[in-house]
Amino acid sequence: MQPLKPVSPGARLVLGAGFFAVFLGAWAFVTYGGHVPALFLASPGRTLASGWSLLTEYGFLGDIAVTVFRVVGGFLIAAVMAVPLGLLMGAFKPVEAFFEPFFSFCRYLPASAFIPLLILWAGVGEAQKLSVIVIGSVFQLVIMVAVVAGATRPDLVEAAATLGSRPVSILRRVVIPAAAPQIAETLRLVLGWAWTYVIVAELIGASSGIGHMIMDSQRLLDTGQMIFGIVVIGVIGLVTDFAVKSLNRWLFPWAVL
Repeated sequence: MQPLKPVSPGARLVLGAGFFAVFLGAWAFVTYGGHVPALFLASPGRTLASGWSLLTEYGFLGDIAVTVFRVVGGFLIAAVMAVPLGLLMGAFKPVEAFFEPFFSFCRYLPASAFIPLLILWAGVGEAQKLSVIVIGSVFQLVIMVAVVAGATRPDLVEAAATLGSRPVSILRRVVIPAAAPQIAETLRLVLGWAWTYVIVAELIGASSGIGHMIMDSQRLLDTGQMIFGIVVIGVIGLVTDFAVKSLNRWLFPWAVL
């Protein structure tokens, strides 16, 4: 191995699958070997059996669909709000000076701290769940997009200004094209955070969703169902991450993502 030397796609696939194999082997060893009681950690076989029961008997596919809807809906709302404002903050320093102190303050506030207020204001319906995701995502996203937009090469901006471009035209023709690949990567990263926020929202005052199922399983001391729910979140997140990354590479083939 050499520092920063890339590996081939095949080797990357084998190494990535190898870690999952080692993890699964260690899980099987401690559970089937009796090193950890089943009450505290279900075995891989019991987890699969619990998952099959959830899917075939308890309508878990509906919970998955509800959670995916909440994640996608809340994330899209946050992106529509954050990306334009972040671009303006990155391109125009007076705008950044006006907004940055507030957003820098807000991005340190945990989204879970707003749940009691959101339940009071919006009840326990979908508006409350979506609001938790928006609050958890929008402030981070604004700052990250502003940083990316602000890193546009100054010589490109100066060249456009020399050629007579107006500020809005420079934003549209220089800043946005230059920042678009990294903004797409930022959106991919923040989408992963949205999954964390939706599960937090579903743990309190929810009647559906993966987080609700996990809480019900905790009351029944069914670690198999809890682990299966967690695994489902990871699988959906991994598939989504690869899909978005592939889309970004297709949209911006000139960028190294």
